[in-house]
Amino acid sequence: MNCIIIDDEATARTIIAQLCSNLPSLNVLEEFPNAILAMKYLNQNDVDLIFLDIHMPDFTGFDFIQSLKNPPKIILTTSDSKFAIEAFEYDCIVDYLIKPIRLPRFEKAIQKAELTKVKQTTNNTSPKAVETDSGNDLYINIDRRLIKLDISSIYLVEAKGDYIHVKTENQNYTVHSTLKKIEEKLPDSLFLKVHRSYIINTKKIIDIEDNSVLIKKDVIPVSRSNRPELMKRLNLL
Repeated sequence: MNCIIIDDEATARTIIAQLCSNLPSLNVLEEFPNAILAMKYLNQNDVDLIFLDIHMPDFTGFDFIQSLKNPPKIILTTSDSKFAIEAFEYDCIVDYLIKPIRLPRFEKAIQKAELTKVKQTTNNTSPKAVETDSGNDLYINIDRRLIKLDISSIYLVEAKGDYIHVKTENQNYTVHSTLKKIEEKLPDSLFLKVHRSYIINTKKIIDIEDNSVLIKKDVIPVSRSNRPELMKRLNLL
């Protein structure tokens, strides 16, 4: 991944660059002492990942993110932990590293960045009650609390107007979000949208009959257009 580093402290930039040098998958293109210079660079160049400090003079990390039309993946690097919940309300932010950053934690953040899909739309920087995936976990934002779910425990997601119902093995959650948004964050190897209002975990299917599937006690309709893909996923005898 091609990346840039934005931090007003030269020592911090050097440390992050050194951490990057330990991972062959990372290629540091440039380093910037402020967000304004980075913005000028991004107007002419594409990057896959940004290491971004939150506290910088005149233009904070969040100001910078909101100024980008189509932000790439971003890993926040900061000495301040109090902005973690706010940070994960942005689709583009894939992790939040607290300084001093150690290599094992840094490597974990890069793994998240490599797995995370970032929604590239004009308005994807607006803070919302969204889900943020993190490897095998999914974080849902409910009443400004981040609740971690094991992705494999999710068996059904149902759209209900401006909300989605996320059903897991242990508990159900209602989240202010869209089916499309969570679909982008769930792994294709496990999940399939079988109807305009439903996403299912194909590993949790109990029975299939005609144009419906049984998962737990839920009977889910399967649209005609999605049935062929569902049948391809099954290990048929």
